[in-house]
Amino acid sequence: MKTQRRYDIDWLRVIAIGLLLIYHIAIIFQPWAMFLGFIRSDELMEGLWKPMSMLNVWRIPLLFYVSGMGVFFAIQKRNWKELLLERSKRILLPFIFGIIAIVPLHFLIFQEYYHLPLGYYAHQGHLWFLGNIFAYVVVLLPLFFYLKKIKDSRFMKGLSSLMKNPAGPVSISLFFALETLLVKPQVFEMYAETWHGFFLGLLAFFFGFLLVSLGKPFWQTVLKWRWLYLGVALAFYIIRLTVFNLESPGYLKAIESNCWILAIFGFGYKYLNRPGKTLRYLSRAAYPVYIVHMFVLYAGAMIILPLGIPVLLKFIIIVLFTGIGCFFIYEFLIRRINFLRPLFGLKWKYPSEERLSEPVQPN
Repeated sequence: MKTQRRYDIDWLRVIAIGLLLIYHIAIIFQPWAMFLGFIRSDELMEGLWKPMSMLNVWRIPLLFYVSGMGVFFAIQKRNWKELLLERSKRILLPFIFGIIAIVPLHFLIFQEYYHLPLGYYAHQGHLWFLGNIFAYVVVLLPLFFYLKKIKDSRFMKGLSSLMKNPAGPVSISLFFALETLLVKPQVFEMYAETWHGFFLGLLAFFFGFLLVSLGKPFWQTVLKWRWLYLGVALAFYIIRLTVFNLESPGYLKAIESNCWILAIFGFGYKYLNRPGKTLRYLSRAAYPVYIVHMFVLYAGAMIILPLGIPVLLKFIIIVLFTGIGCFFIYEFLIRRINFLRPLFGLKWKYPSEERLSEPVQPN
């Protein structure tokens, strides 16, 4: 089955990972940074947290949605054995390697910065996302192939018809709201290594697959009504900020989160569904950068925080240090050293071959 390339989905993944880097750097300048295991600046920038809190309800769910969409593209040209093998190579292998060799690096930097006894700890750290994604693939694989089999059924046509109504895409928020009522997370935005994060991710992964499989009706709706979804999301955020001091009930955050995501899909579909060399490069770099960014970020914090410069300048320099450091590690090590490439989710190809090949489907 031939599927239309969706460059906007690639772009959204790249943008989400870029925002993740900035978000993690912003945590360094919050008073509770050490509670999450981050190095903390003595000079704080608590004002950063208001825009970060706007991102926080949708940045990780968006990545789960996009990952589910990627599986839809992948199963069009693979059977279940091929898909499981491909996902094991691309997700499970980097996950295990990262636990052993990458995450312990920023633990060691943290220990050195605070003059703690140095010790090696194998830990999933920020790579918990990969563990969740692989679990979702294993759990949902039979359902995904069943949905592929019944793509022309009355049920799927009914869902496609529902998605033509602007309320159709929003209706999936009910499942996310129900999750918060059943799981009762203490903090909605605590996704890492929590049951709330696992089940919310499972829902987003599933609906990402389902929505993209419904085809044009969904995308035409989010395109047409993107400003409405954006306005509703902003209204929910303003209520969260002014009425609840950012701590609105989880079910309201779930609705807000999905409205942001629907708006993002709509704007992305309109403006980002275009190929290009920049996208080709960044879409390949995004995954390895996600894997290595934490120890680069911690190294930057260790070097820059002690400097006697304004705190805003420290923030900017750490952002630049992290971005440039990740670029150099990707470009001159991961991308060019053949045996490293599979350990960071890349195909085993020489760089010269990679430049000649077409970008892969989102997955």
